[in-house]
Amino acid sequence: MTTDLTAANQQLVDAGQGSAQWMERYQRSVLGVFGTPQRVLVRGEGAHVWDADGQRYLDLLGGIAVNALGHAHPFLVSAVTAQLATLGHVSNFFANPLQIALAERLLELAQAPEGSAAFFCNSGTEANEAAFKLTRRTGRTKVVAATGAFHGRSMGALAMTYKQAYREPFAPLPGDVVHVPWGDAEALAEAVDNDTAAVILEPIQGEAGVRPAPAGYLAAARRVTRAHDALLIFDEVQTGIGRTGAWFAHQLAELNGGDDITPDVMTLAKGLGGGIPVGALVTFGPKVTELLQPGQHGTTFGGNPVAAAAGLATLHVIERDGLLANVVAVGRRIQEGVQAHPLVDGVRGHGLLIAIQLREPVAAAAASNLLDAGFIVNAVAPDAIRLAPPLILTAAQADSFIAALPAALDSVPQENP
Repeated sequence: MTTDLTAANQQLVDAGQGSAQWMERYQRSVLGVFGTPQRVLVRGEGAHVWDADGQRYLDLLGGIAVNALGHAHPFLVSAVTAQLATLGHVSNFFANPLQIALAERLLELAQAPEGSAAFFCNSGTEANEAAFKLTRRTGRTKVVAATGAFHGRSMGALAMTYKQAYREPFAPLPGDVVHVPWGDAEALAEAVDNDTAAVILEPIQGEAGVRPAPAGYLAAARRVTRAHDALLIFDEVQTGIGRTGAWFAHQLAELNGGDDITPDVMTLAKGLGGGIPVGALVTFGPKVTELLQPGQHGTTFGGNPVAAAAGLATLHVIERDGLLANVVAVGRRIQEGVQAHPLVDGVRGHGLLIAIQLREPVAAAAASNLLDAGFIVNAVAPDAIRLAPPLILTAAQADSFIAALPAALDSVPQENP
């Protein structure tokens, strides 16, 4: 059966006759909200993917921090396939053992106290939308977010997102959300008052250019929210599930200053399912858990057995294979290896969430050159390249990128040659 399906999928790929034909079909049939695709990818293995013309690429973006175990990881494939052959989906009128086990495992990894709970959905946007709804149950409406924040594109999540190009076409957005300067503890303290329902922060801002919270900032956020009985929400959609070398970025000593900074709410997605859509809202303690009562939120697919199997498999492999240590070691290797080029102005991030800061706004050209050379990266800002590769990335694969980067930077047009 598997062979038959593989053959059928290959016939589908072959029917396109290559990237150009597939691109024409894409333009005629797919809503153009993503712009023009850079390539048409047809298969992957480990940290590599191949396009419809047979070109191989080292995937240093991982589906934007999603493919934690790379592509076609045998354990993940086995877990998902076995579960789909057993029980693929049930409604949330019923429970399933994998949903329960995944919730328990996340609470354990988050060191959540008794009375904490997990709600499963399909994406980070949905997790943040659930968090936004939860804030309304405090009896307050004011939410404080940060400049540069990205929390998703549904209406509630978009209200907490900062980028004006995303917000303006859909105004007015749900209120009342206040954005304060990122990393400015004093501005945060001034904004939070007794009318504040919640503060939502990314421990490392991903879409803003991989910008870690300054030292002491998360602790300051915890203090001010407690002082005003407001919720502290950590959006760990991009930073969670081992991406930074800790299970969750707020557990990093470099970000929490060695303090135990426990949030009231945490949102997850991306790497949690290793490529299968899984999102989660985690509540810490009974007071927060009880804010959402039966019937006040829900989802059709959240916590379905296949997605839960993917989440459990991903967590298992990360732990079994020591990938947190690999993330730290390979991430450090990349950060140290890319700094010599004169166009590189510095490197920031933690683990395998990295931004290479450039001295000129040539990130798009550099990313295009790297793609032509067989490396997938992301121009996260005009002057910054983002890496968020699979957690299985090897030192040798990292070295191949380090070796290729100078030529890619040498070829970009410069303002002051």
